[in-house]
Amino acid sequence: MLYIFIVNSIVVTLAVIVHYEFLYILKKFFKKMTDFGRYKIILGVLGSLTAHAVEIWIFALTYYLINVYQSLGHLEGNFDGSLMDCAYFSFTVFSTLGFGDIIPKGDLRYLAGIESLTGLLLIAWTASFLYFEMHQHWEIEEKQS
Repeated sequence: MLYIFIVNSIVVTLAVIVHYEFLYILKKFFKKMTDFGRYKIILGVLGSLTAHAVEIWIFALTYYLINVYQSLGHLEGNFDGSLMDCAYFSFTVFSTLGFGDIIPKGDLRYLAGIESLTGLLLIAWTASFLYFEMHQHWEIEEKQS
């Protein structure tokens, strides 16, 4: 039980750090883009999607490694053991969509649960960040008109 707690903690911490760094870099870049207005928001959305994809792949790689070594459980169902199937599973779990065609067994279930919670929080963080940036942009446009 301690082992899965440590693995989960490392993976979640890594995902949060990646997310923070992506948003931090975007914010710094936005400050330099004074003449691009609404294109900053498009860049923010694309950058955020990239951040989420990297985070999902961190979880996918963890599922893959755990499944290969089967030390903490395995995935079963419509699953062939490939990294792509692990990525697919991770995308559905992170987004809390959860089709249910791939099922975690053993302690791996806890990683799937914490990934859902992590995905929910990171998606909310992204929405908050983008809302703040859009709000700032709209205020600037109002002052100019």
